[in-house]
Amino acid sequence: MGGPAAASVAIASLKPASIPDLLDSLVHYTGTPEEIARDEDFWREIQQAFTVDRSLVNLNNGGVSPAPAAVQEAMKRHLDYSNEAPVYTMWRILEPQKEGTRQRLARAFHCDPEEIAITRNASEGLQICQLGIDMEPGDEVLTTTHDYGRMLNTFRQRERREGIVLKQFSLPIPAENEDEVVSLFEQNITPRTKAILMCHIVNITGQILPVKKVVRMARRHGIPVIVDGAHSFAHWDFTHDDLDCDYYATSLHKWLFAPHGTGMLYVRKDKIRDLWPMMAAAETQDDDIRKFEEIGTHPAANHLAIADALTFHEGIGSKRKEERLRYLLNYWAEPLLEDDRVVLHTSQQPGQSCGIGVVQIEGIDSGAIGRYLWDMHRIIITPIKHDEFEGNRITPNVYTTLEELDRFVEAMQTILREGLPDRYLEG
Repeated sequence: MGGPAAASVAIASLKPASIPDLLDSLVHYTGTPEEIARDEDFWREIQQAFTVDRSLVNLNNGGVSPAPAAVQEAMKRHLDYSNEAPVYTMWRILEPQKEGTRQRLARAFHCDPEEIAITRNASEGLQICQLGIDMEPGDEVLTTTHDYGRMLNTFRQRERREGIVLKQFSLPIPAENEDEVVSLFEQNITPRTKAILMCHIVNITGQILPVKKVVRMARRHGIPVIVDGAHSFAHWDFTHDDLDCDYYATSLHKWLFAPHGTGMLYVRKDKIRDLWPMMAAAETQDDDIRKFEEIGTHPAANHLAIADALTFHEGIGSKRKEERLRYLLNYWAEPLLEDDRVVLHTSQQPGQSCGIGVVQIEGIDSGAIGRYLWDMHRIIITPIKHDEFEGNRITPNVYTTLEELDRFVEAMQTILREGLPDRYLEG
């Protein structure tokens, strides 16, 4: 561990590279995605594009990631122009340009632009689907105990308000047998099941689930599947062809590095009419994907700067990015797993995980570990406290240096060797 990557910390003091300059420099690198994933010179170029604070180690990029400087500058440029005369510059000039962003997102996801709505985050897109499907009292929705809390609360509100039934089941940790996962979904279907909610990648374990297999099983039963892709889009290399789902929502401010407060909703074209928007739209928009964007006045700048984030992502290369994130997971996990007290709740099998890892030190409270790492080492992680397990979620990103991961590993090894100070264990 360590070595040449330590020098990359000095990059923080340099002026961030523009996207064209960065892409020009990346074309000189050759090799397979697996080889590029370990080429620190390549990733040092990427690290220059960010203006992150190198006095701390941010390992919670799964919550929201910093954007490259060029994305921030694009949004600021659009905001400045919007402010000159918003009813003209924002509404008449910039807002129509959002259609270009829609087209680029559709190209990246391999679908029709008329199936893509630009939203504020995954939660908004998912709630459009969760609240927009008609149900009657006693109708059931099926999901797991590992799904995101806000999405579970969305269905719980429908339970209280409309009398529907939320049905949940547990997944294995890790859930490496895809046929078993599909079987668990199918076993829990009843004649009253009207919809399934499933994660593409589970935010609290890092488990990638077999969406396409579940979708096709559910379709035989006439049940739509809402796919929570909050953490999947631009995280690893896939398209809609690999999912075949009718509904998919994601946040773009996580792994795509788009401006904060941007998301994407996919609805298959023949499903748009029967899905109600969260905010009212005219009847003339019944078949129009844009009815899901009717939220009143909103900034155009955020949406236009998504295009710059797509250019940055595509310049890196989706497969190279996937292999780098998977490499970073193994980089920090493998030395910690040398201690028998360390449990990784995330699969290391190919195709079962990518950049999200959840690690536990048995016998030591995960929340206390999180507080200690911040107080003593300025390392940001995400404690996970679930009824079925606990641990700390670790999500580095492409700007993360190996030296920063070394600091995390060394701090965790200190905990393994010496324990935590008593003040972190009290209460």
